[in-house]
Amino acid sequence: MTPIQILHFVLLGLLGAVIYVLVWAKSFDDLKKFENIRHLILGPIIGYIYSILVNNYSYPDLIMTVVAGYFGADMIEALVTHFKPKA
Repeated sequence: MTPIQILHFVLLGLLGAVIYVLVWAKSFDDLKKFENIRHLILGPIIGYIYSILVNNYSYPDLIMTVVAGYFGADMIEALVTHFKPKA
């Protein structure tokens, strides 16, 4: 996979995160909340991870990257919550 193809996935992951933030923000101030910034940071990371899955494991391609960017932060949060040691 070329760097341009990986960048393509990263940008699509960011696009999915931007869509998520814009859909759920009720006001302009909501855009500056940590949760939304977190989505914008994790979207491209999820896009990169997804590019690895597509290249190495033949997962579906570009449209699914947008979906992964949209849901990726929620998925990571759920995994962290699930595997977090109970106090």
